[in-house]
Amino acid sequence: MLSDMQSFTAFMNVESTRSYIDDLYSQDPSKCLSSIICIKNSVIGSNRQKESVIAQGIVPRLIYLLRDQKTKVTVRIETAVTLGSLAKGTDDHVELLVNSGTIQILLDLLEEDDPRLIDACLCCLRTLLHHSSAADVRYNIKHFQKLLTFAGPSESLQRQSCVASILNSVCRSPAEQNLLCSVGAHSILAPLLATQNHSVRISVVECLATMSFNNTGVAGEIINTFCKDTKLPNYLETLTSRDQPVDMQLGAAKCLTNLHRAGAIPAYDPIVTYRTLPCLVRLCQVEHSEVHRAAAANTLANLTEVDSNLQQIAAISNQLVSALVNLLNCPSVAARGAAFRAFASLGANDEDIRKRIIDTKCLMDRVVSGLGDENKEIRLAAVRCLHSLSRSVQQLRTTFQDHSVWHPLMALLTDNPSTELLTAASSALCNLLLEFSPAKEPMIQQGVVQLLATITSQPDPSLRLNGVWALMNLAFQAEQRLKSQILTTLGTDQIFRLLADPDTKVLMKTLGLLRNLVSPRTHTDTMMALHGPQVMQGVVLVLEGPHSPEVKEQALCILGNIADGERARDHIMSNEDVLKKLIDYMTHPAPCLQESAVFCINNLARRGEPGAVERQTRLKDLGVVNILHQLLSTTDTILFNRTCQGHPVYHFQYDL
Repeated sequence: MLSDMQSFTAFMNVESTRSYIDDLYSQDPSKCLSSIICIKNSVIGSNRQKESVIAQGIVPRLIYLLRDQKTKVTVRIETAVTLGSLAKGTDDHVELLVNSGTIQILLDLLEEDDPRLIDACLCCLRTLLHHSSAADVRYNIKHFQKLLTFAGPSESLQRQSCVASILNSVCRSPAEQNLLCSVGAHSILAPLLATQNHSVRISVVECLATMSFNNTGVAGEIINTFCKDTKLPNYLETLTSRDQPVDMQLGAAKCLTNLHRAGAIPAYDPIVTYRTLPCLVRLCQVEHSEVHRAAAANTLANLTEVDSNLQQIAAISNQLVSALVNLLNCPSVAARGAAFRAFASLGANDEDIRKRIIDTKCLMDRVVSGLGDENKEIRLAAVRCLHSLSRSVQQLRTTFQDHSVWHPLMALLTDNPSTELLTAASSALCNLLLEFSPAKEPMIQQGVVQLLATITSQPDPSLRLNGVWALMNLAFQAEQRLKSQILTTLGTDQIFRLLADPDTKVLMKTLGLLRNLVSPRTHTDTMMALHGPQVMQGVVLVLEGPHSPEVKEQALCILGNIADGERARDHIMSNEDVLKKLIDYMTHPAPCLQESAVFCINNLARRGEPGAVERQTRLKDLGVVNILHQLLSTTDTILFNRTCQGHPVYHFQYDL
């Protein structure tokens, strides 16, 4: 839809274009051609003129002329060129062209014979497909096969560049990556890197980088591709040299980074350690343009995200930290976001690196400022950086407290954030709520319990995990009032939903939360007096479910904590079903379940506590002593030690 202002502007331009617009509908080929050329010349470089002619409804006529095989080929060629010019307009212009089926028509026209028409269609496709509006267009194997016929060594440089650029744009998912690989796109494109044409080479290297992104299978095929009798990784290595254009260095480094992250090149390979990494660090320096520095920092963040050795090498390389801080001072969103992402990767694993980053002048001020930035991409990048740096125990106690980072984080969490931002922010929240963090108490006062309880009910499993994880951290060694607040705020129904969650990680953290709520021993009786039936019901729900031994072990550990309470253990002793389950698990094939069950029995049978004799008698009647005798022959050291602790000599007041 056109706005009122756009409609008015279009109206004011109608008269100036009416004469040649009318001729567009003429049956005289020469008049029609003259009209198209006038339209083409008028819209070049002017979005206002594009708006004007589009408002007069010419797009359907242009598409008709383009696809009509009876129309003179010169008219069709000029039509394709004109559509390509319109495709360089606003997002609304491109969306109109895409929704009119222009892309599919252009792809179909590649089957025709006229080389000039094909060239015009390829150029128009390249322009259209750069826009996000084209993301939903679907392609089949015939489209890719046809496109690749125009990328062979005998084709023109323009065609080769267009095809590589088009394939790069349409390669948006693993499905397209695999399809391109299956038709041999990498084998056809790789030799073009030796072409002495920058446009072709940069388009090819970008396409190969996109094909290999997060795709192990495709990356494995690409590294075995050759260019001038040289394996592709080795050829790409030469393109990272200083004597290459900067965007070529960036493209080659990005491609090698993607191949590494997809598992095709190990981190210790010299191509990664001594060529790719130094190239990216070098391009982050202040002597390069802001655009190139931002691109280098983004790729460096990806390269170093998981490997601690690469993080350590990068952190001590060529004053990288100061170069990234300088990048934070740049005005563009891309530059600042890239710097935050690079810092997040560098500080992901190493405490010394995190300290070096945090101690850099003004860095934490920039992070705090980024959390409240008006741009959502900056907020997201700053939160991820904060999450990475918050893994430092020392900094949680000092620098993070000095800057009160919890305050803007809480503000961000309560400001209707996107799922992606909420996931990153709640991840940082998990660390800020660790027992030793000074931020814990003020966040409790600001309503973090209610916020986290809400997050646990989100449809995204990552959010549910973060919400439960943060509550688990919050409950660790917390006061009884806070533990009761957590249970009351979550509510029984939500706890049961979390215990039935299809995501095992969510279930495990929920069990960890319950375990923290009923321990240590000084809190067990009070918590079970208030919430005992709900806790027991939740534990039984897990024990009876189709879960792995690792999951059920956590449920048994909760019973072990309950069995440690002076009065809380009555919830177990009075439950015949739970007692039978404990005894069954004492002889379970999984050692971890045997160990946890014996641990619980030990706590129930402990001497010298009120009601011990009665509990021992009850357990003996259920056959516990006989099972303990049998377990003394186990070869499992942990189980043997726990069995000895629960053996009649130690706990049960009976003769052997």
